[in-house]
This record gives sequence, structure tokens and C-alpha cells, in this order.
Amino acid sequence: MSDTIADHEHRNPNGVFSTLMANGDWLYLKGEYIKAIDNYSSALTLKPDDKTCFVGRSKCYLKLGQPGSALKDAEASLKEDETFFEGLYQKAEALYFMGEFEFALVFYHRGQKLRPQIQEFRLGIQKAQEAIENCVGSPSSVKLEIKGDLSFLQRDEERAQPITAIQRLTKEKRQGTQKTPRNEKTTKQLLGDFYSDKTYLENLLKDEDLVKGKTKCGERLQDVIQSCLSYLDTCTEFWSQEKPICALDRERKKKCSKPRLSTPSDPAQFLLKSLDDIDAELTSGNAEGSLKKAEEVMKIVQGWSEKEVPNKNEVLGSLHSCIGNALIDLGDLDKALDHYNKDLELAKQCKLPDATSRALDNIGRVYAQTGQFLRAIEFWEKKIPLVRGGLEKTWLFHEIGWCYLELSRHKEARDYGVRSLAAADEIADEKWQINANVLVAQSELKLGNVESCVSHFERALTHAKQQDNDAAMNAIQKVSAKLSHASLHLLF
Repeated sequence: MSDTIADHEHRNPNGVFSTLMANGDWLYLKGEYIKAIDNYSSALTLKPDDKTCFVGRSKCYLKLGQPGSALKDAEASLKEDETFFEGLYQKAEALYFMGEFEFALVFYHRGQKLRPQIQEFRLGIQKAQEAIENCVGSPSSVKLEIKGDLSFLQRDEERAQPITAIQRLTKEKRQGTQKTPRNEKTTKQLLGDFYSDKTYLENLLKDEDLVKGKTKCGERLQDVIQSCLSYLDTCTEFWSQEKPICALDRERKKKCSKPRLSTPSDPAQFLLKSLDDIDAELTSGNAEGSLKKAEEVMKIVQGWSEKEVPNKNEVLGSLHSCIGNALIDLGDLDKALDHYNKDLELAKQCKLPDATSRALDNIGRVYAQTGQFLRAIEFWEKKIPLVRGGLEKTWLFHEIGWCYLELSRHKEARDYGVRSLAAADEIADEKWQINANVLVAQSELKLGNVESCVSHFERALTHAKQQDNDAAMNAIQKVSAKLSHASLHLLF
């Protein structure tokens, strides 16, 4: 029944918005950020000013390494309400990842003042302060005077001049403390695999005939190349500010031993980029490319020592999960299940609740997809204590209840439907309130509890009316008509 409603929802804009938002939230939790962005963008065409939708899309952009786009969406979420704390946090995060640590600190402080109980603001303040100290030294080494116009702390629209002033201050401080300019050796360490790209672009820039040309879009090649080089310079500057200790550690390791050619100079950066590439290939529909990349990275990580990567087993678990996801898209469910089981085994060894939850979720999905509902229930019920968010909770209870309904175990199906409904009520998600009520109604009908069945169908209908969801209302009313015949049959 819930599937029937979902199939018809696209005919009504109000019903579709809730569906798109729920899909976007779920895809974000799964790590499918590009697909999530598509859902949020479609939702925004229906409600262009929805601040929660802007925040959701901003989170996705940040995960994809696009802090500029993340900042735009965060600012859009604050357009109507400057005290919207989720928007403030997203703005602070975007500014932080753009290297604008001072302004990130301002917005972390604003958020903490509004919501002091939220730990993320406190952690944000801490990491922003550490990043600033890495840039300009400890606060005791910089004397600031309280004069001039400080109104930028109150008005976001006037932040252009203060940012320029702060950047000038940090630049002057760096020039005062840095005795010699960064040499190519240091740049090579910081850029890692990107250093060869930088060298290639610099050589292209020396070709006078080439740089005079233009792209198909009319851009001068010189400007394009220079833009790429500027971006790499910005990355170099940011990484030197963010993790100078890591750079020194790599320097010491290089002096002590000759690195293997197959081992990247910075495992952390390599893994982050690789996992993003693997995910991007899968979300773009290239499951084979995603699988190949994941298997290549797996071989590299297996060759690393625990000293090089202290959380080696955790990384391997993530890669097993990625390989399983690619195999699912390729239709090889048996091999996917093997990798998901390995992910679960490593997660348990490392005592990682989130990774354990991820593996149990994936294993349950494979079993449900292949019609092995008892096995799906077995793994999904183990996941229940690890669930945190309300959306994930209502989805999980609904799926377990649906499996019990498929097995004709109607009492268990009803009980999980009730739990799904309670979770949906808690987060006020009308789409899942409809689906959960329908699941309970179906179960009650099978149990012969006609009065309760009618009551839950009526609740589902009420939620559909509140959403102005004509398609859902029509579907529920059709079932109600059939129900009246069933109730007469039970009475006589």
C-alpha cells in the first residue's frame, strides 16, 4: 500500500516536497551526496525558501568538497531567519573549510550563544581557534587594538572589508614570522599527488603560442591555467596552516626511510580523495569504475602498516562497504553480501557503532531484496540499538514490519508499524506517518481488528489531506471502500 501511495505522490507538488526531502535526507545518510543534492534541488523548485532544504543541500556540497556552494546555501537558509542555528552551523563549517577561520569562529560563537547545549558549536570554536593559531601564532603573540568599525560582527552583508583586513593581518604576521619563503620541497610534500599537475600547468604557461588560444567557451587558456595554479597555491597555503605538524612528521619519515612508490605521501589525504572518487563514480552510474577504484585502494591499504594508518581496519571496513555497494548496482548480490559481512566483522573488532550499523543495514537490505525476510529481520533488529536519527528509526521499523507482513506474521507487523508511527510522529514526517498508519491498518485487517484498521486508514487519510495530497487520498479511499466489503464479510 505504501508503495502505491509513493507511486502516485509525484502528481501533487505538496506531497512531492515531503517525499523529496525525506529521500534527500536518507541519501545523505547513505553517503550518496550527488543524488541527495538532486532531490533537495527538486524540492527547492517547489518551496524555494525552505531553510531546512538549503541546509541539507549545503551539507552535501561540503561532503563533496564544494565549500563555496555550501556557503551560498547556508546563507540562503539564514535569509529569513538570522537566528536559525542549523544555518549558522553550516555557514561556520563552510567558512572553515574555505580557510576563513576567523569568520568561521564568529559564526560558531553566534550559534553557541543561541544553542549552548549543542556540542558541535563548542567543537567548532575549538578547531577554528587552533587553525587561527597555526596561521598567526598564539593570541598572546598578537596585540589587537579595539578601534575602528566592528559592525561586521553584527551584519553579514558588510563582511567583505573585514575579511580583507583579517587576511592582510594574517599575511603580515606570516611574513614577520616566516624567515624564508616556502621551498619547492615543502610544496611537493603538501600537494602530494597534485604536485605533478602543478608542474605540468607551469610548463604549459611557458608555451606562448598555447596560452594565446581560447577554449570553446571563449575563455583564454592563459586565464584557465592561471586559475588552476591559483587554486593549487590556495590548497598549499591551507594545508600548511591546517596541519603543519603532519607536514613535519612526513618530513621526518622521509629522512628516516625511503618511501615505497606505491604508498602515497599523505595517507589521510589520499584516502579522503579516494573515497570521494569511489562514491562519485557510483553516484554517477559508473558502478564498474567505482568497483575498480575501490579494489585498487584496498590493495594499497592492505600493504600499509598499522604505524602508517592506525585505523587500518576501520578503513578496510569502509572499502568493503564501498565494494559491496558497487556489486549491488552490478547485480552480484552474493559477492556484495560477502563484503558487507567482512565490513561487519571489522566493525565489531574495532568496536565502531556507526560502522556496525552501516553493515547491518546493508546485509538486511540484501536479504530483503532476495526475499529472505527472516534473515533481513535478524540483522535489522540487531541494528535497532544503534539507530540515532528519527528518520532512520521510522524507516527501519517500517521495513521490519513490512518483512513480517510478507511472512504473514501480522501481530509482529502491527507492533513494528506502531513503533514506526511513533517515530514518524516524533519527527512530524507526514509521508512516513501515512506509510506507518497504512502498515498498521493492513496488519489489523489481517488480524480481524476492523475497527482499529478503519481508524488507522482514517489517520493516514487525514495526513494526506493536510498535505493536500490528492493521489494519496484517492488511494486510501479506494482501500477503505474494499475494507467496507471485508468488514461486512467478517460480521456475517
